[in-house]
Amino acid sequence: MDMIKVSANSRTSSVAGAIAGVVREHHRAEVQAIGAGAVNQAMKALVLATGYLKNDGIFVSCVPEFADVTIDDKVRTAIKLVIEPSPESNFSAFPISRRVERDPATV
Repeated sequence: MDMIKVSANSRTSSVAGAIAGVVREHHRAEVQAIGAGAVNQAMKALVLATGYLKNDGIFVSCVPEFADVTIDDKVRTAIKLVIEPSPESNFSAFPISRRVERDPATV
C-alpha cells in the first residue's frame, strides 16, 4: 500500500477519492502532509472521504502521527494520518485484501 502524499495544491476531492478507495481495498490508508497548506488540504479531504465511506456503511477513525521525512538532504517533520475502519464498519460488500496490522513498537 502506497502513502497518499498531499500538497498545498492537491484537489481535496481527488485526495478524498484516493483515501476512500484505499480504505475499501486495504482496510487502511496513510496520508502524509508537510506544511500548513498541505495539512489543511489533507484534513478537508479526510472529512470528505469520511462522507464517501459512511454512505457505504464504513465508519473510520484517524490517528495523527509525526514522521521525519528527508527531502533534499534535509529532515522535515510531516503529519501522517492513519485512517482505519472502526469495528462496526460493513465490509461485506467489499473483498477483503491483506490487512496490515500496526506494529506496537512503532507507536
